[in-house]
Amino acid sequence: MVPATGRMRRMPDLQRGANAPLSGGPLDLAVLGARPGAVDLFVFQLGADRRVRSDADLVFFNNPASPEGAVRLAGTDRVQVDPAGVPADVARLAVAVALDAGVPGALADVPGLGVTVTDDGQRIVARAEGLTTERAAVLVEVYRRGGGWKVRSESAGWTEGLAALVREHGVTVDDAPEEPQPAAAVRTVPGEEKLSLVKRQQLDLRKKEVHRVLLTKGAAGERARILLVIDKTGSMHRQYRDGVVHRVVERMVPVAVQLDDDGVLEPYLYARSFARLPDLRVADLEWWPGQFLHLRGVHGGIDYDRIGHANDEIAIMTEVMAGLRGRRTPTLVLFFTDGGFSRKREIAELMTEAAHLPAFWQFVGIGKANYGLLESLDELPGRVVDNAGFFALDDVDSVSDAELYQRLLSEFPDWLRAARAAGIVGAG
Repeated sequence: MVPATGRMRRMPDLQRGANAPLSGGPLDLAVLGARPGAVDLFVFQLGADRRVRSDADLVFFNNPASPEGAVRLAGTDRVQVDPAGVPADVARLAVAVALDAGVPGALADVPGLGVTVTDDGQRIVARAEGLTTERAAVLVEVYRRGGGWKVRSESAGWTEGLAALVREHGVTVDDAPEEPQPAAAVRTVPGEEKLSLVKRQQLDLRKKEVHRVLLTKGAAGERARILLVIDKTGSMHRQYRDGVVHRVVERMVPVAVQLDDDGVLEPYLYARSFARLPDLRVADLEWWPGQFLHLRGVHGGIDYDRIGHANDEIAIMTEVMAGLRGRRTPTLVLFFTDGGFSRKREIAELMTEAAHLPAFWQFVGIGKANYGLLESLDELPGRVVDNAGFFALDDVDSVSDAELYQRLLSEFPDWLRAARAAGIVGAG
């Protein structure tokens, strides 16, 4: 909507994977290239698990408004959104398109495909990028962040078309053919056969959930180093004593299996100092956590008391960054902590510097603490790309694998695309 006075401000185009803040006021989204009977427009209201609450959360030509009316089609190629009216349990809106079943080809053949977002006197354009054989795709997402709203350019698609798109977001599809299995299959690495039957079955289920997230985000074939950094300060005593940290580590192994070439997890424990623990391989999953996850004493040749018991993140962050210099291979840093980041200015400076290096830092809060700086990392200014995300899991054991991996991995593919565009990592 154009303000009564002043001119519409045209913002730089939003590149694939990039995001921009929104005012929180009414939005008008024009989907360039959408036309009835050829390229149809769909909007999904999604919960934290990226699935609709019910089929009524799918807004399209046969259901032109969401149940509460906050999302409405204003034409065959236009959506109007009132963020203030979006229900509290809706975390994001996915704006998608799909080719009609009778239309040959792919979305890549549609000229000018993209979305223009008009918000409080500014116009943001997100052009479709990187699409090849996809017949359905999420073009942008409008999502909650830190009490406000943001928009992210997605261009994440499905070659199988509309049925795959709606099923992925939890909408019931009647009388539709089964989706073919994707070419990028769930990975298996050496050593899985050495696990007990129970551990192997658990690993298989978790691998599928990781693969599902990566497939949804268009990153099923990507490869990356996986670094795991875990807080071992005294305030984490209960998490170690009750085995929470052990279970967290087990749930990170499937991420490495799906993303790392060798399925290897590279772990660190930190406090004042840090220790690089031996690589965790799938074959070692039965015994490794009990051997190496400790707060005190000497175990497996590692003096845990020398690491300290109070937190200072500078040393471990500097160490990780040193290992990234000169590399072009993507790295995903999974950083689990109960907070207490006191050196806020130094850490903010490090994260700004780290934005030039080939790693995405996913911080996860555990322990019901005050996370402070971590909660504002997504808004940190001055970075060449958004290289960090944060979410809190105060009770990790109550969160399903599907939700955990969705939250853990949802921003990494977006960073990867932005980092490639900026020349920070090599081509895929």
